[in-house]
Amino acid sequence: MKVDLFDFELPPERIALRPVRPRDAARMLVVRGADAPFEDRPFEDWGVRDLPDLLNPGDVLVFNDTRVIPAQLEGRRADGEAKIGATLHKRIDLRRWQAFIRNAKRVKLGDTLVFGGGVTALAEQRHDDGSITLLFEGEEPVEVLLDRAGTMPLPPYIASKRGVDHQDLEDYQTMFAAEKGAVAAPTASLHFTQRLVDALDARGIGRAMLTLHVGAGTFLPVKAEDTDDHRMHAEFGRISQATATQLNEARAKGGRIIAVGTTSLRLLESAVDESGIIQPFAGDTAIFITPGYKLRAVDGLMTNFHLPKSTLMMLVSALMGRERMMAAYTHAIANEYRFYSYGDSSLLLP
Repeated sequence: MKVDLFDFELPPERIALRPVRPRDAARMLVVRGADAPFEDRPFEDWGVRDLPDLLNPGDVLVFNDTRVIPAQLEGRRADGEAKIGATLHKRIDLRRWQAFIRNAKRVKLGDTLVFGGGVTALAEQRHDDGSITLLFEGEEPVEVLLDRAGTMPLPPYIASKRGVDHQDLEDYQTMFAAEKGAVAAPTASLHFTQRLVDALDARGIGRAMLTLHVGAGTFLPVKAEDTDDHRMHAEFGRISQATATQLNEARAKGGRIIAVGTTSLRLLESAVDESGIIQPFAGDTAIFITPGYKLRAVDGLMTNFHLPKSTLMMLVSALMGRERMMAAYTHAIANEYRFYSYGDSSLLLP
C-alpha cells in the first residue's frame, strides 16, 4: 500500500508536551467496528476512568512491563572534536548496544566516544539502518553507566520543543515498569493508576504481563513510498508460559484479549499460531502489521494517537480499517484530543 494513504494534518498544538494529572484523567475515544453496537454513533467520547464500564468481566488487559532506561547520551569524540549524541536502540549483549548517532558522519569505526561521568564507548560496527554498535568500556554494568551519564529518551516531537527534566523520570515510566531495557515507553500504559487498576479488579477484568523492550526504531519515519519496501526494526520480547496459558484460558471462557499498547499487540501477534493459540515466546520480533493482515491474538486495543504515515498508524488501520481510523482521527483532531506519547487514549474494538 502507498504510505501516503496514512497521512493526515495535525495542528502542532494538538501534540501533548506533558501528561494530564492524574494520569487516569486523560480522555479516551472509543471506536467500534462497523457492525458493532452504536453504529449510528461510531465515535464515543469517554475518559480513561470509564474503562471498567467499557469492558466485560472475564476480559483481560495485556500490559508491557518493560522499563525505560536513560538511553540518551551526549558526548564527543575522545580527540575533543565532533560533538555527538547517541540514542541506544537495542541491546546486543552485556556490553554492546546498537545506537542511532547524531552527527554520525563524524564518527569512524574504532573511535572512542566520551560521555558524561567518565563513560566511554568504542564505535565498533555500522549497520544498514544507519545505527552503530557501541562497546561500552570498563567493568561496571552498562545500566550503572547509563544511570550516571544518560537522560530519559523522550520522543523527538517532545524533545525538540522542550528540555528533558526531572519530572520526566516519573512521567515517562508506567506503573507496571519492571524489566529494564526499553528506550521508549509503552505509552498506552501511562494512563493507569492504582485507583483505575482497583476498579478493573472489582469489575472482574483480568491483567496479564509480557515484556517487549521498545527500541528507538519505533520513532523512525517510514521513508519508503510503499509499505512493501519498508524494513521493520527488531525488538526483543518475552511471553511466559503462565501468561500464554492465562490468555488462552480466558479466551476459551469467552473473555476478550485487549492489548494495552501496540507493543503488547505486536508481541502477541508474533506468538500466536495459525489456530489462534498464544504460545510462549522469547526472542526478536520485527512483525510489520498493515491492512490486510489478519489479527489472531487480540480482540481489541487500547492505544494513544499515532504519527501520520507511521507503522503504528498502519497497525491500527489493520485492526479497524483504514477509512474508519482516518475518520476517527479527524474526529479526535476536531474535538481537541491530545496526541502522541503524553496525549489521550483510544479504545479500538473491531
